[in-house]
Amino acid sequence: MSDQLTALLLEAQRLGFVGAAPIESHIAHARGFAIVVGSADAPERVVDLGSGGGVPSLVVAEVWSTAQFWLVESGRRRAEFLDDAVVQLGWRDRVEVCHDRAEQVARRGDLRASMDVALARGFGPPAVTAECAAPFLRVGGHLVVSEPPTEAPLPVSRWSTSGLAEVGLVQAEPDAATEANYAVFEQTLLSSDRYPRRTGVPAKRPLF
Repeated sequence: MSDQLTALLLEAQRLGFVGAAPIESHIAHARGFAIVVGSADAPERVVDLGSGGGVPSLVVAEVWSTAQFWLVESGRRRAEFLDDAVVQLGWRDRVEVCHDRAEQVARRGDLRASMDVALARGFGPPAVTAECAAPFLRVGGHLVVSEPPTEAPLPVSRWSTSGLAEVGLVQAEPDAATEANYAVFEQTLLSSDRYPRRTGVPAKRPLF
């Protein structure tokens, strides 16, 4: 991890955009998103939902240094921080900060059904994350979600098989083991045009 990116993440932490754990822990956890996808080649197009202070998005963007990234962040101050970080890192040609709700960004014609990977860390409950992420993914693309820490496998009920199928997702096995927990899903069918529903509805009336 470059010194410049580490310094930016420390600044994000000072501003309250990243949690209080040691920054090295945040970086290791962010790298785990790339590890569980496990592709020999970096994906071409990646979207991160709720990018906050740049974890995992900026870390994974450094790991997948040839990929195009879209960082979706509805908070103004966080979006401004991310925009400035992208400029400082010299990534303006391949990283775009989308200051808007995910429900709106997923309707963009240039982004919909085009992503190889969608990332989500603390974005929202499972049903909200699935509904907002699936419309970004092409068939064969993957959604990677950070899961709560646990000693045992998480209950199957956290992710409803029928609810996931509603947006074209099926749960998959992570490609590699990591210390942290991640859920991985594959987009097997394109998400219906009716998803995501309008802003706020996925949380008010969750699919599962």
